[in-house]
This record gives sequence, C-alpha cells and structure tokens, in this order.
Amino acid sequence: MGRGCLAGPVFAAAVMLNDQINKKDIRDSKKISFKKRILISEYIKKNSIYAVGIASVEEINKINILNASLLSMKRALSKLKLRPSIAYIDGLFVPKNMKIKCEALIKGDEKIISIAAASIVAKATRDLFMINLGKKFPKYKWNKNFGYGTAEHLNGLKKYGVTRHHRKKFKPIHNILMCATRETP
Repeated sequence: MGRGCLAGPVFAAAVMLNDQINKKDIRDSKKISFKKRILISEYIKKNSIYAVGIASVEEINKINILNASLLSMKRALSKLKLRPSIAYIDGLFVPKNMKIKCEALIKGDEKIISIAAASIVAKATRDLFMINLGKKFPKYKWNKNFGYGTAEHLNGLKKYGVTRHHRKKFKPIHNILMCATRETP
C-alpha cells in the first residue's frame, strides 16, 4: 500500500485467512474508514497467518514504485510461516523468482477475500507507520494524509522543502527539487 504517496515506504501484506474468520467486513481497504480499517486489521492478524513486507524510500527512488511494490510483496510472501500453494496478487504483475506460484488479478481486492484482507493489513500498517513518522515531521500533516499529495502536504513541501522520506522521482517532489536547483547560484 502507499504506491501513490509522495512520502514514506511502500508496504505489502500476505494473508492466509483462517477458515472460520468472519469475512463480513473484509473488502477493499480504500472503502473502509481509518478507524474501522485498524480494527479489522487487528482482527485479521489475530485470526490469520500474515506477514508484512516493506520497500524503503531509497529503494523506491532507485528501482521505481512498481518494482518496489513487487519487492515488498516478495518480502511479505517470503516471511509467511506457512507456504501457500498459490499467491493471488492485486494488479497486473507478480514478483519475480518466487518459490510459489503467483497469479495477478486486476481489482483483486474486489474478487478474492484474502487479497482484500492483505490490503487492509498493509494499509493499516502503513497508515500507523506514517502517523508515527509524522510526529517527527508535523509540518507535512502525515498524521492526516499518510504521505499522499493533499493540499496541506503540498503546502508543507512548499514552505519547508523535501525530507529524506519523500520520493524524489515522484513529479511534485521532483519539480520542487528542480526549482530549488535552478534558484541556487
């Protein structure tokens, strides 16, 4: 989660749901409020086998967001305590060189419950990470926008500049850096 953010790492989760889990509230993480997403994530984690993988801002800047997303997925899958027979991945691509079969599904979080569960765990984990990071960088309002390019985040960038937690190849950040370079004598 967090592919479209301007700041922070990208997170992925792998979830193997318990057969008895209540699936009623498990759906696309973007359609669930923050508070409810946190509660559902905790429920999923207590009643499933799960793992979270992360790719850093440095990795995003180096290999691009798509490859960093795939890397975080690979890391999440490799950390699972049990190996599934197949891993369903939300999107067009699957991580390379995996020891398990992977299948990509466009809008997978709307089609397969374990993808939706993984989406909830990844987004909740990333949101909490950004809230914590936002305590050190309050001027960017990451406690509210989680690193996305909201008006208040963009205003913080204009006033206070770019941090090491910003994704330097993302257009708004890149443009700010280019303008700063042009203004320097």
